[in-house]
Amino acid sequence: MNTDKLTLADIESLDFTTVIWIAAPIMFSFVLIEFLIGRKKYKNLYSGKDFLASSAIGIGNLILNGFMKIGVFSVFLFFFNLAPFKIPHTWWSYVLCLVLLDFCRYWAHRLAHEQRFWWSTHVVHHSSEHYNLSVSFRLSWTQNLKIVFFLPVVLLGFHPLVFFIVHQIEVLYQFWIHTELIRKLPRPIEYIFTTPSHHRVHHSVNEKYIDKNYGSTFIIWDRMFGTFQEEEETPRYGITKPVNSFNPFYLVFHEWIEVGKDILKAKSLKEAWTILFGNPVDKHKEDMGFTSSEDLKNIGKVNESLESEPKEATLEPVKSEYQNEKVAEKKAV
Repeated sequence: MNTDKLTLADIESLDFTTVIWIAAPIMFSFVLIEFLIGRKKYKNLYSGKDFLASSAIGIGNLILNGFMKIGVFSVFLFFFNLAPFKIPHTWWSYVLCLVLLDFCRYWAHRLAHEQRFWWSTHVVHHSSEHYNLSVSFRLSWTQNLKIVFFLPVVLLGFHPLVFFIVHQIEVLYQFWIHTELIRKLPRPIEYIFTTPSHHRVHHSVNEKYIDKNYGSTFIIWDRMFGTFQEEEETPRYGITKPVNSFNPFYLVFHEWIEVGKDILKAKSLKEAWTILFGNPVDKHKEDMGFTSSEDLKNIGKVNESLESEPKEATLEPVKSEYQNEKVAEKKAV
């Protein structure tokens, strides 16, 4: 296999934010469509302040990635050139890269929920108490730290073009699964791929849903490693320690600030290590004074459906009319 080394000049033209900028108008169009359809079905599918916060975070992420382009490429090149062999640039290299990168993304995502340091790079994505397409815009400004989880794929020698295209596919795939409007899909799709149903579970604070369904494109990793959970009860969206803010900067950095404050109070290196890599949910429950799973029932919000209300409203008059008929019958007797 080809072992030629690449230089920064060879891949500078591979702007990994270009596709997102092109896709952005299409994504906002779908957000508008979802809003127009969703307001007839749900009470609080969208909130103006929440939407603006999500949009600001997403735009900030794109701008920041533009500035960090050379740095990210430099890290990629360093490890790519260390690869003992290079995988040829063919159609099957895209398929193989997609599967392997998705596997790495599963573990990166899982650790981002299980350890406070990595949770700090991800919490902004979960901080909304709404669930709609615009929530997918909430990508942390510090998420590039997670490139370390993708280095094994880079070291396998995939061509930079293959890696960056597949990475973009993975990122764009996340957009459509942030919706209430798409319910469950045919079973073969639900079994293999991550769907809106699976991801609604992932974004909720229901006790049985916490830390479940980490898969990016494929849900099979969750089935294999014991983190899969079917959508069975209505999800409540948010985080176990609500942030109660729409300030984009605070939403992005509030967990980093909390971690920093806790480390300054640490009395030993062991305690500092536990703070950095301890479980964020356990820490939040402690901060909130939760002592049982019942306490979690007051956290998060449900996207309340409007469709059930007319049914409930029409049942009562029918019932009353029936009761009146019975009363009339008794009087007649």
